[in-house]
Formats: sequence, C-alpha cells, structure tokens
Amino acid sequence: MQLALERIHKKVGAQTWLHDMSLSPRSGAVTVLLGATQAGKTSLMRVMAGLDVPSGGRVLVDGQDVVGVPVRERNVAMVYQQFINYPSMRVRDNIASPMKLRGDSDIAQRTRALAEKLHIDMFLDRYPSELSGGQQQRVALARALAKGAPLMLLDEPLVNLDYKLREELRDELGSLFAAGDSTVIYATTEPGEALLLGGYTAVLDAGELLQYGPTADVFHTPRSLRVARAFSDPPMNLVGATAVPEGARMNAGPALNLRLPADASAKLTLGFRAGAVHATPRDGDVAIAGEVELAEISGSDTFLHVSTAVGELVAQLTGVRFYDIGTAVTLHVHPSQVYVFDAAGDLLLAPVRPGRR
Repeated sequence: MQLALERIHKKVGAQTWLHDMSLSPRSGAVTVLLGATQAGKTSLMRVMAGLDVPSGGRVLVDGQDVVGVPVRERNVAMVYQQFINYPSMRVRDNIASPMKLRGDSDIAQRTRALAEKLHIDMFLDRYPSELSGGQQQRVALARALAKGAPLMLLDEPLVNLDYKLREELRDELGSLFAAGDSTVIYATTEPGEALLLGGYTAVLDAGELLQYGPTADVFHTPRSLRVARAFSDPPMNLVGATAVPEGARMNAGPALNLRLPADASAKLTLGFRAGAVHATPRDGDVAIAGEVELAEISGSDTFLHVSTAVGELVAQLTGVRFYDIGTAVTLHVHPSQVYVFDAAGDLLLAPVRPGRR
C-alpha cells in the first residue's frame, strides 16, 4: 500500500494543529515521526488512520483520496500509548482475534510466535486485568502485528515499558517490520529510538514538518537549528559565534578553522553533539575552559555538564567518571565535528559523516 499526504493541514477553532505539509512514507519501511510532546505526531496519525478529517489537503491510498472514508472501512492497525485490549478475552484470544476474523490457518502457532517475540508467551492464559501496564501494552502490540494491516500506526507503543525491555523489543520490532510488507508509522519523542529503528524519519515541531528523509541523513545533516534540537539527545551544544577570516569565533571563546560559504552571515550559531566533546585534547582540537556543574552517570557513560564562558556545555564521556561540583575542567572539540548555522537558523556546514569524504 502506498500512502501519500498532499498539503494536508488541520485547524481546531483558532488553533492550527497541523500546518500545511506533504509526506509520502515508504511502503514496506518504517517511518518514524520524531518530535516533542504536542509536536503534532498523534494528530498526523489520526488523519492517516481516518479518525480525523483534515481541514484541507488530500490523503491518498494507492492514488485514491480517502478523506472522509470511515476508519472501519480502512485496513489500518493502530496502537496508542494507552493500551486497548478485550477485557473478557484471555491474552491468546486477544492476539488471535484478527487472525480468526480472517479465517487464517495455524493460528495457535502464530499466536505463540508473536507472544514469544514480545516476551508475553507465559501470560497467554491470563486476562488483561491480571497483567501489568507494560504487559498489556505488549498484548495490544501483538494483536496489531497479528492483523497484518497494510498500514500500521504505532503511537509511542513502548513508552510504558522499562528501559531494558524497550531495548530488547526495539530490536524485535525492527526485525518484524523488515519481514513484513506493511507501511509502518512509528511515533516517538526519543531520538535514540529513531536511530535504532532506522528507516526514514520525519521531524515534527509545533505541527510543522521540518525535515523528512532516511534517518541517518536527517541525523547527520539537520537542515536547521530546529531539526538539530529535535534530533539530539542530550541536546546539541549550541554556541553563538561570529564569522572571521579563518572561519568562526565563538562569542567569548576560541576561533575555529572552518571553511564557510563566501556568503555566510556575520552572526552564526555553532553546534556540536555531546559525543564530540572530550575531556582530553586531540590533535587540532580547540579548548574551552569551565567548571563542573553536574556529572550524570547513565549506563556506561558520564554526561558532564560544564559552565563555560561560551555557555553551558554537555560532554558525553565514555566510562563512569566522578567529578566534584565546581572542579575546573577543560573541554575539547575538533572543528571537523562542528555544525554551522546562519543567522536564520539554516544549516551552512555539517561534519563529514564517518566513512564519507
């Protein structure tokens, strides 16, 4: 099935929930809708599903405009953050219900296979009320996968699960999506989840579609400051700068040797991801002195928050490290790892991607 949105927008009263946008998700691939809360992800999915009618524009399925076609007449599977299961049916029957409606064969075997992939096979004989919230969410997800609909809409389906299980299920879902023919739309607030799922990513902010393309391309080459902010966790370090003959000079900081376009604006914003910042110097690095505000340990990494003359910076350091608050430190970043945005917030220069010249 080929889904295409042509200049759709959505207004509710005086508020614009979705600004004019066009989007053609790739059939047989995952398209991630990435954005903060109230970015417009759920509103967009409801328009795709037929639960809401856009204020304007067309929703095309295989070239046919389906705006106004009731959702019950569309072959769509949707999973919300708030799980929905049949309370009077056991888990195995919840999962099997779409297959029974189609009259499928090998229902018991396929039900168990799905349950095993989602780590709920031990709960097949229980009722939803006997499960935790995360377990019930996995039942709803299994039932959606069992439906085998050509369009599958998943609105933050793993949000109620603990961290370890989310990591496991992301891998399982990626394999399940790759093995199927459905067009999968997956909404998340987490940049890391978008990267793990791969496929394509549409970055949304305040109801606007900012950028759409292969996930790796959008991550490595955000076309604007707004995209860079949305697709960075922790947030990208952003520093005001001024164009100088050798490249750019951070406000109250060092100059960086950068090859800027001839028409670059005088006022710039430099951006560099936390993973590009080091506590020890390397050849060609520029140094930025500051004081430790917080050392946050997450897994096997330490996120070091440092107050500097150019602003607060965050460094993602490998390993568990301990720093006292107020400790003097010097951070280092190489100019080749720096993004440059012009006065309007548009991308001027991006780091060369690993493996590319």
